[in-house]
Amino acid sequence: MKKIIFICMIATMFFSCKSASSTASTEAPALSTKLDRSTQVALKGNWVLTNVSYPGSDYIKVNSFDLADSKCFIGSTWNFISNNNKGSMTLNAPGCTAFSSPIVWSVNNQGAFILKILDAGVKAKKVREGYLLKVAGVSESSFQLIDNINVGGQTKDVVYQFQRAN
Repeated sequence: MKKIIFICMIATMFFSCKSASSTASTEAPALSTKLDRSTQVALKGNWVLTNVSYPGSDYIKVNSFDLADSKCFIGSTWNFISNNNKGSMTLNAPGCTAFSSPIVWSVNNQGAFILKILDAGVKAKKVREGYLLKVAGVSESSFQLIDNINVGGQTKDVVYQFQRAN
């Protein structure tokens, strides 16, 4: 997995603040295919992304998941279905372009959150690229997804904070 992250970081050096995980192939042989079912069940349900932060780097601009500025994800709603690893995400922040898409996701036993954002009518098995993030701080009411980006040759974290929707 370290090789995948290293290769992704090298590839993203050309894209400044683009997500390092965005170029990761979800078919990579070093990526564990054994799932962390307990974490997946804990994430089951409806969530709201309440904050995006860049610890130690508050003045950078990040294009999250190759879709929009990271701040446009604040207030977005996410649904995770754990028994079939499907779900959806909807961006609806004021001043940002609205976006909604089905997703396929899983958490492997190494703590990697694998995310595929699907285009309408495209099956997940046809999507070869996705996003690898780290899952952290999982509780009944919140969790974090942590992405790595390259900023000026240094790796920085982007932390997406989720709260369970009522």
